[in-house]
Amino acid sequence: MIDFLRGQVAHLETDYIVVDVQGVGYQVYTPNPYAFAKSDNPVTVYTHHHVREDAMLLFGFGSREEQKLFRRLIDVNGVGPKVALGILAGGKPESVVMAIQQENLAFLTKLPGIGKKTAQRIILDLKDKLDGIGLNLGAGALFMDIAVPRDDASDSAWGEAREALMALGYTDAELDRVWHDLQHRVHADESVDSLMKKALQSLFKG
Repeated sequence: MIDFLRGQVAHLETDYIVVDVQGVGYQVYTPNPYAFAKSDNPVTVYTHHHVREDAMLLFGFGSREEQKLFRRLIDVNGVGPKVALGILAGGKPESVVMAIQQENLAFLTKLPGIGKKTAQRIILDLKDKLDGIGLNLGAGALFMDIAVPRDDASDSAWGEAREALMALGYTDAELDRVWHDLQHRVHADESVDSLMKKALQSLFKG
């Protein structure tokens, strides 16, 4: 079992990164490859080594919480690795955990690849099995993240996404340019993670 990799990001695509570990390139599928695009330093990628009859795949995450939640999700009947990856691409671990614990079907069914029956199965199987995952934020902050969107939700979400992107080293000028390009193409209920992914794609393309 490969639990994590530490090395340079040698290559990046829309659904995976290649991590160079002492001259060996590991292809790792990840919820948001562009989160690694700005890093010039070695990165740590927490992984899940998935083995099936016709392939061996690595799925990777920026935190232990994402890794743990991914492993819980693929234990649910009908939720494969690609669907679990889509869930993590669409929502932060703490938001997904809170939605499951609160039986918030509206939030879960907005995630990629999740219909009502699958959302109900996830809640049934995982509601009491997620202790210790996604607890780094207070309950109030979590509730705000999964609440029914307001009309100004996209602006509010961009504010959070902007702060996170600035922490990655992007400048005000770069982010102003990106938001100018994105603001007419985002939905009122766009999530912070979705905005970050779109912004990072735009920044990566220059």
